[in-house]
Amino acid sequence: MSAPGSASRAAGPASVPAAGAAPAGRRGRPRSEAIERAIVDTVVRLLEEGVPLSELSIERIARTAKVGKATIYRRWEGKEALFVDVVRSMEPVDPPLPGTSVRDDLVAMVEMLRRRGLAKRSSALLHNVFAQMQSYPQLWDMYHHTSVVPRRERMDEVLRRGIASGEIRADIDFDLLGDLFVGPMLVRTVLRPDGKPEAGSAERIVDAVLQGVRPPR
Repeated sequence: MSAPGSASRAAGPASVPAAGAAPAGRRGRPRSEAIERAIVDTVVRLLEEGVPLSELSIERIARTAKVGKATIYRRWEGKEALFVDVVRSMEPVDPPLPGTSVRDDLVAMVEMLRRRGLAKRSSALLHNVFAQMQSYPQLWDMYHHTSVVPRRERMDEVLRRGIASGEIRADIDFDLLGDLFVGPMLVRTVLRPDGKPEAGSAERIVDAVLQGVRPPR
């Protein structure tokens, strides 16, 4: 996304969450994807028009989307769960890991971190939504558990594979190990707003860290 008016289009289909992830708070039997997409698109449009999260009630969303409130509640437990799906729809979708090597999988994950960081920086709408989310602990926690935690768990699986294969030392604190790979990209995308991590930076970060965490010969 590069502008508020294109938030629901630049990152892919509006209601499709990250690959392999179940939509947050979804319940009941499978429903019409077209209706779900229309509801998510409605929320995005209201956000584009400047409506703050605090004023986005289920009643207002249902009225604008021309659906009944029950239609929304059959799909989401409440507006927090709906908002999580909306935010995930605006983020770049995580592709499947290549699975060719530990290094390639790590590069893919750090590269997606770069793309998400650039998306948040370039999209005024996404940046604004994340800023508002900080004021809603329940919403922020739900997003963290349905989006951030699965990504961290996926990286942990790859790191354990690298330790088991002897490509990564086993004597490093495991939480620190993950931070070593994601930290440099977070610094470049979050703490350096005037900088722009270029293509290829994920490979350089992963290769530099791997060189330092390989078992001694």
